[in-house]
Amino acid sequence: MTSAGSHTSNVWAKTTDLQVVSGAGCRVVDVEGNEYLDFTAGIAAASTGHSHPKVVKAIADQAARFIHAQQNVYTHDLLEPLASKLDEITPPSIDTFFFANSSDEVLEMAVKVAKHATGRHNIVVFDGAFHGRTHLTMAMSTARAIDRAGYGPFPAGVFVAPFPDPHVSDQEAEISRALRGFDRLLQTQVVAEEIAAIVIEPVISERGYIPTPAGFIAGLAERCRDHGILFIADEVQSGFGRTGKMFAIEAHDVEPDMLCMAKGIASGFPFAALGMRRSIDASWRVGSQGGSTNGNPIGCAAALATIEVLTEPGFLDNVHSRGNQLIDELREMQQLDSALLYVRGRGLMVATEFDTPERAEAITAHCLSEHRVILMTAGTRNRTIRWMPPLVVTSDEVNEATQAFASAIRATG
Repeated sequence: MTSAGSHTSNVWAKTTDLQVVSGAGCRVVDVEGNEYLDFTAGIAAASTGHSHPKVVKAIADQAARFIHAQQNVYTHDLLEPLASKLDEITPPSIDTFFFANSSDEVLEMAVKVAKHATGRHNIVVFDGAFHGRTHLTMAMSTARAIDRAGYGPFPAGVFVAPFPDPHVSDQEAEISRALRGFDRLLQTQVVAEEIAAIVIEPVISERGYIPTPAGFIAGLAERCRDHGILFIADEVQSGFGRTGKMFAIEAHDVEPDMLCMAKGIASGFPFAALGMRRSIDASWRVGSQGGSTNGNPIGCAAALATIEVLTEPGFLDNVHSRGNQLIDELREMQQLDSALLYVRGRGLMVATEFDTPERAEAITAHCLSEHRVILMTAGTRNRTIRWMPPLVVTSDEVNEATQAFASAIRATG
């Protein structure tokens, strides 16, 4: 039975018990009228902030026209404009788009179309990755055991390769070790000729915001070219300006064959997209994929408005500047307490890792209760705090959050 007075599922793990009634920019307001500085952005989804006026207007205008258009029956006039806009902002290799509802869905779609395109039936993912909560995407995810507990057995054909340990001092040697592990997987578990694709996050998300090293990305891309394996970039969290570039993969000299997008694409409105090469889409059997609400017109409107905001002159420069400010201020906090082991990240996708999960939890609790700053933990050992504010965050708001963090470090040390 559910708890008294409630008919909603108890399955959700909660960062706070807040019930919010409104939000604007980087702030939300609860039912008692208290205002909080939100440095979670709905787990990096509210890219333009809460209720950005341009996004709100686009949603309202479209809702007044029509809410639902099912693509098996008829299309609508925002599908091609959104696809054209995505073609402009995604890497040059990506020119064709399938619209969906969630990150899990586009990850599954990517695997399905990769199998059609290559005639192969296996995929390779990387240790510590998180790709979703469906059966297939759980099989692809190894960030935390709790995400998989009790749900097996999982779909076959998913192989897990090593990922470089970011804490090793000699990173070049560590990257070489991980690439040798990938090569060994091809020698001992699955032949390259049976691998349809690799799937990798340019910034590993739920393991604790770990930027994937450039040398590792380059080595994998070379192996994909050599063996005819498709390269799929999971940019669900890192995409749409989160790292200071429109997509994190842009920091590497690699053009993915497919790009998975969600979260920030529509400022938190449920919407997702799979981008791919036209030649890959051409291999997808007509009628083998669909969806009742895929390409929803309100979602398309929200995405178009979001992209308009993100591509305004100077917007990504500000994300880069605020990210540098945040990392610099957080690294100063390492002088306060040796328990703050690592500060890492790109743009506004930043992590602070402590020595114990208890310390990380205590700090987030103190920031919430004493300073009304919302942060959340992550990581395989749950000792990492993620910093992922809306991309419209100001210098003063970054400083407000880091000062709350400093206070929490002192109070819980």
